Amino acid sequence: MWLFETKEGIATLIVCIIVAVALFTLLSYVCVSHFLFVLQMKRTKKTKWTRACSSKQPLQQQMYAEGLVWSEKNQAYKKDLHIVNEGLNLYGEYYDYGYERAVIFVAGRTEGLGYGYYFVQQYPSLGFNVLTIDSRSHGESDGTYNTIGFEEHKDLLAWAKLLHEEYGIKSIIFHGICIGSSCSLMALTSKDCPDYLDGLIAEGMYPNFYESFKNHMTGDYHQPAWPVMPMVRAWMKHYTGHDMRFGNIDIMDKMQKPLLMIHSKEDPYSLPSEAEKLFEKCPHENKMLVWFEHGGHSKLRPTDPEKYDKAIADFIAAYCLKEAV
Repeated sequence: MWLFETKEGIATLIVCIIVAVALFTLLSYVCVSHFLFVLQMKRTKKTKWTRACSSKQPLQQQMYAEGLVWSEKNQAYKKDLHIVNEGLNLYGEYYDYGYERAVIFVAGRTEGLGYGYYFVQQYPSLGFNVLTIDSRSHGESDGTYNTIGFEEHKDLLAWAKLLHEEYGIKSIIFHGICIGSSCSLMALTSKDCPDYLDGLIAEGMYPNFYESFKNHMTGDYHQPAWPVMPMVRAWMKHYTGHDMRFGNIDIMDKMQKPLLMIHSKEDPYSLPSEAEKLFEKCPHENKMLVWFEHGGHSKLRPTDPEKYDKAIADFIAAYCLKEAV
């Protein structure tokens, strides 16, 4: 009890309690941030991020079911593809209708190639073959981490090269959802981007993943942006070597291909104000931004399928039907 017999002792005890509470709080945030990083960015087992529908939400289940119907009706055109890039086995499904143009659909985080079925249904009527892929660490493909496009965009270039060299495809566009749009933009602004890559259709594009994930975390997980987000960022740097603060807003000025951005004014993760900044920063004159008054993130087509499909058809007719050479 001697500690309480002097003012100095009481003060020391109070300081010790404060330090202990601070250390416990810090440790709890470290644990929470690591848990969130692993939950959202690391594939811990093969049964995580499979080709099955990733959500139990009725709308996404409906989208997935409709997409499966389209795939089943088009089995006669389907070819199972496999490539190896950077030592990873990567898998996709190619629907070959005999055209010299193709679209590569790039899903967002947690989704395998089956997610793309719902979005690609109109492309054959527009004169495009369709490739849907399991991004690395998704579906049947190898990989451990989702690096938000830093590594995955090199896989897109490999897929495009396969279509061009082995299937005679002379013009390829990307259709990306959320992270898929970021991955596609990285490929299109890469120094290794070939001439036969001819455009991007991007839904739910964000300025950088840090901002998007912060909105997920504060809205869905009810965690404070600080200090958890800087810690999540640090975990990503530690495990992947990449910085989620660097993103689309930093490379959009290098975009030299036609761009269609499809965005919801209600998107809680990829904020509309940031989408406008991205669009304005794109220097290419052939660009379009189509707004949807309503609709959740990455789920705009079921909100208004006719408007969604028309936006794509108009964009392709205007900017992506150059003569194949």
